[in-house]
Amino acid sequence: MAQPLVKKDDDRDDEAEYSPFLGIEKGAVLQEARVFNDPQLDARRCSQVITKLLYLLNQGETFTKVEATEVFFAVTKLFQSRDIGLRRMVYLMIKELSPSADEVIIVTSSLMKDMNSKTDMYRANAIRVLCRITDGTLLTQIERYLKQAIVDKNPVVASAALVSGIHLLQTNPEIVKRWSNEVQEAVQSRAALVQFHALALLHQIRQNDRLAVSKLVTSLTRGTVRSPLAQCLLIRYTSQVIRESPVNAQTGDRPFYDFLEGCLRHKAEMVIFEAARAITELSGVTSRELTPAITVLQLFLSSSKPVLRFAAVRTLNKVAMTHPMAVTNCNIDMESLISDQNRSIATLAITTLLKTGNESSVDRLMKQITNFMSDIADEFKIVVVEAIRSLCLKFPLKYRSLMNFLSNILREEGGFEYKKAIVDSIVILIRDIPDAKEGGLLHLCEFIEDCEFTYLSTQILHFLGIEGPKTSDPSKYIRYIYNRVHLENATVRASAVSTLAKFGAMVDSLKPRIFVLLRRCLFDSDDEVRDRATLYINTLGGDGLVVETDKDTKDFLFGSLDVPLVNLETSLKNYEPSEEPFDINAVPREVKSQPLAEKKAPGKKPTGLGAAPSGPPSTVDAYERLLSSISEFANFGQLFKSSAPVELTEAETEYAVNVVKHIFNRHVVFQYNCTNTIPEQLLENVSVLVDASEAEEFSEVVSKVLRSLPYDSPGQTFVAFEKPEGVPAVGKFSNMLRFIVKEVDPTTGEADDDGVEDEYQLEDLEVVAADYMQKVGVSNFRNAWESMGPDCERVDEYGLGPRESLTEAVSAVSNLLGMQPCEGTEVVPSNSRSHTCLLSGVYIGNLKVLVRLQFGIDGSKEVAMKLAVRSEDETISDAIHEIVASG
Repeated sequence: MAQPLVKKDDDRDDEAEYSPFLGIEKGAVLQEARVFNDPQLDARRCSQVITKLLYLLNQGETFTKVEATEVFFAVTKLFQSRDIGLRRMVYLMIKELSPSADEVIIVTSSLMKDMNSKTDMYRANAIRVLCRITDGTLLTQIERYLKQAIVDKNPVVASAALVSGIHLLQTNPEIVKRWSNEVQEAVQSRAALVQFHALALLHQIRQNDRLAVSKLVTSLTRGTVRSPLAQCLLIRYTSQVIRESPVNAQTGDRPFYDFLEGCLRHKAEMVIFEAARAITELSGVTSRELTPAITVLQLFLSSSKPVLRFAAVRTLNKVAMTHPMAVTNCNIDMESLISDQNRSIATLAITTLLKTGNESSVDRLMKQITNFMSDIADEFKIVVVEAIRSLCLKFPLKYRSLMNFLSNILREEGGFEYKKAIVDSIVILIRDIPDAKEGGLLHLCEFIEDCEFTYLSTQILHFLGIEGPKTSDPSKYIRYIYNRVHLENATVRASAVSTLAKFGAMVDSLKPRIFVLLRRCLFDSDDEVRDRATLYINTLGGDGLVVETDKDTKDFLFGSLDVPLVNLETSLKNYEPSEEPFDINAVPREVKSQPLAEKKAPGKKPTGLGAAPSGPPSTVDAYERLLSSISEFANFGQLFKSSAPVELTEAETEYAVNVVKHIFNRHVVFQYNCTNTIPEQLLENVSVLVDASEAEEFSEVVSKVLRSLPYDSPGQTFVAFEKPEGVPAVGKFSNMLRFIVKEVDPTTGEADDDGVEDEYQLEDLEVVAADYMQKVGVSNFRNAWESMGPDCERVDEYGLGPRESLTEAVSAVSNLLGMQPCEGTEVVPSNSRSHTCLLSGVYIGNLKVLVRLQFGIDGSKEVAMKLAVRSEDETISDAIHEIVASG
């Protein structure tokens, strides 16, 4: 008996919805399936039982092998019935059960009979089922029937064969590719669905042949494609060909652009939209090319169909990111969409207007958005907040109204991600618009008075400690900060103590009052809070008198931590208490992205220090331990950096060799990690002969031989070079592996006494400028940049030539310098015409370096770059420019 499933709305007296499947159990349905064996079949009852079985399968219910077999054989008996509805249910059931190879034979004859039936519905469904359950052997037997079905006059049959071909292409491509002639004929069919499926299959057959796809597009764009769906597919394939084809250098025209523009006048709305979207997504699209597409999208904005309005406004929203001026003509139409019943359309309209609006329209938009915000979900609100942030940076003079709006919505109800987006926006506005600082900080102070999110409270307190002391009246923020010590959890209290200390360090007149507050924190119930208060009271010094805080204290409180936390944690764990204090300068500074176990080429065993722990700090520690244990390298001093392993052999060769470059102040050590992959051989006296004729500044000082290299047992041989002290010398080295080969008896495992000298040529190795730079990030790039000062800053502009994209240019320069991208700036937004990338690192000699890269790309894909470098030594800044100029 049917039971009520759920009410649509508890507040209304609507009728309850009912589900015929509620409460059904697999066991009961399998019992009901016995009706399939009745001598007199009840078609309606059998259809109901199959429906229940299909429901169970689609809900994730699993049938045992025995249960599935019993149901399958019972279902095959239903082929006796001539009821068309029941037969269609039988086809569905067989497809879902996916019978095994031995069971398929049972139904093959029945399905092949149906495939040649006079009833078109039987033929179409039988083709689909056969192609779903068959294997390659049976497929060759029915291939002739499938080819005939593709050109069948009945569109249902032809479509069934074509769709089956699309599925079979994944498993039996060589068979399906033989149907090209029939599929080509089906593309000319008058039936819309047949033409659509035929074009999809023909493109998949030819997709790996760029020339064939181009010819297909050329022939079809000249002809007439009747099906709107097929036309949409053709537009997509045309866009693909345009992306892969060069623009005509003389005229600047794109191939097939006229076809896309012509589709804007098609009678089918889906084709018009597909063509408009394709034009807007062309790489390097110009305003002239965009105009016709924007015009039709503007017409869609006033359509009575919500789906068209949504499609148009979403496309215009994307265009506004790269060509805001091209969309301004649509602003009046989009303003009418702010009150649209569909909130997705309204949100997209708002965010697009925020990107394209001018300064005079900001106040009017703010009034409309205020009423609108309460009606939408948090995910849409975040989009609006991000758009407002961009607008404020675009029109800084309007910061008051936009900042007030952000502060008002900050006080309203909302989830963590929404509140975080608002706080992040206010923080960015404070940093980038100096006039907004004091008002913005007060808004944040008021927010933490009633903030339920610990993360946001600590983030704001940290920011307040950096920016608050720089304002005209820092004392007005102390009350908000100290309130957190009394009213919040331990994490926020500890953060508040640190913020108070920063005010005391930067504002000497406030120091006596800060000392009183910090002393009260000494009696807190939490260890962390008490420890911080004790630390800061002792660090600030002066016993709370109005005296200037020394530079070391300010560096301690405000300086960025220039060692990765994970490296610091490991070093602290490894530190053994002794008379010598812990030295933070000994903590490895480089951000290691891979473990010490060398990268394995396919099929290779791990080479080198394969047994070393696999964590970033362990890598540095293990290399240092290994090198310090070798007496020849003991006087080389502190290891500055170890590179990632560089493969010197191809995969699956007799000997696997890679090299790690260890950089010291006056030396470079090459660690060759070798593995013997031949079981019948033992290698002895293994060494690498290095030719440094193309590395004039290097001179070889030590070569350490590997005495024995048994099968599958990694070992190392070393070669050390001397170079000018502190100089980033570069060069190219050729490598020859030398050794004595001894045959090994596979039965006893013993090697012959006599061996043969042999050599094996390895790939060349280069020492590049990036080897002298450690990837060391900074937590706050802006603060680090400002604290570094402009004294050692060097700025210049460079042309990088033609590049595929800004992403390629950013990656190339980052890799050339070997520095750590900061704050996610290595990611370039899609279709962006300009980008700023921030890099940080430590140069040989432990000198900090910060780099600000500003990229721009024009229509011909020529990339220009402005490079600004700040470091602790002007010669280092000059050296970075030399690296880029010569790279």
